[in-house]
Amino acid sequence: MPYRRVIWIVLDSVGIGEMPDAAAYGDTGSDTLGNIARARPLHLPHLRELGLANIRPFEGLEPVAHPRGAYGRCALASPGKDTTTGHWEMAGIHLEKPFPVYPNGFPPDVMKEFERRTGRGSLGNVAASGTEIIRELGEEHIRTGSPIVYTSADSVFQIAAHEEVIPLPELYRICEIAREILRGRNEVGRVIARPFEGQPGEFRRTANRKDYAVPPPRGMLLDQLADRRVPVHSVGKIFDVFLGRGIGEYDKTKNNADGMTKTLEAMRDTKEGLIFVNLVDFDQNFGHRNNVEGYAAALEEVDAWAPQLREAMESGDMGIFTADHGCDPTTPSTDHSREYVPLLVFGERVGQGVDLGTRPTLSDIGQTVAANFGTRIENGTSFLDALLPD
Repeated sequence: MPYRRVIWIVLDSVGIGEMPDAAAYGDTGSDTLGNIARARPLHLPHLRELGLANIRPFEGLEPVAHPRGAYGRCALASPGKDTTTGHWEMAGIHLEKPFPVYPNGFPPDVMKEFERRTGRGSLGNVAASGTEIIRELGEEHIRTGSPIVYTSADSVFQIAAHEEVIPLPELYRICEIAREILRGRNEVGRVIARPFEGQPGEFRRTANRKDYAVPPPRGMLLDQLADRRVPVHSVGKIFDVFLGRGIGEYDKTKNNADGMTKTLEAMRDTKEGLIFVNLVDFDQNFGHRNNVEGYAAALEEVDAWAPQLREAMESGDMGIFTADHGCDPTTPSTDHSREYVPLLVFGERVGQGVDLGTRPTLSDIGQTVAANFGTRIENGTSFLDALLPD
């Protein structure tokens, strides 16, 4: 195999410009990284060194003459713009139709069955910001014991509960019931436990979030790697997105800083195979909250960490930075956006200054990883040969 180990890092929601079909999703003008750079100067010297600003122009980010990595961008071939769609496509799964969304809340029959099986009432059942809805309904939740149900523009059924009112094991059981109910035409991409704590006026979400995803179809990248006994160590919500399939070791994370620390720890423990990482703060804490400054600072934190990552890499390693969709904090919408995502590939034995162009699907990344480990997935074209120095 050309590379003994691949460290694949998903910068959750760091899109780099609207795709041609963005208007169909209400995302005309969305450009997560580009609009942030226009709104606030960004200091990203290490990502620029890898070729970030060579992908396309960004205000205040100068391209480098000799990038230390290969660079390009990827489109989403599947319909949709959510976590499940993007991550599944990376692993070779193309959706024929998007997961269902519920801008007006979930149907009465779904909610009636949810309340019958959980033995509790429910509050909300609206599309809302997670932080806003616990501020609005948290006190009533404490009084009634009814969980707060809400969704967004994404295909999610989210259940918020105060940890002292509905303990975590019970909240997780309620989510499992919801996952069983939400099948067939109502099969949302994810059911998400959203625990919180604190007093009225000071509610805050905890790090005990848990995602219940739809089982991915057989044959995707992690299945293929498992069949070849390639070790896979996941960091962040990767384990939840793929229901643990094909994953040997895994670490859940509290935030980006924790994710970066655990990535370096995984690199010390896992000397071959795939380390698959999701850094979620961009999306969860800043994109959905239209927090431009927080998003920009998070980008700079990852950039400042990049030298530690590269120092920890061995000569036979390939590193990848990419994303799964956009979530532009500068637009009125607080939802994901239909955008291209960056592709940066680097390592001592990765050809420098290689322009990978516009890849038609995120599956090209998965196919490249598959080819490296001697297998293949259903969709995507490998760019492995382009990475190998002459």
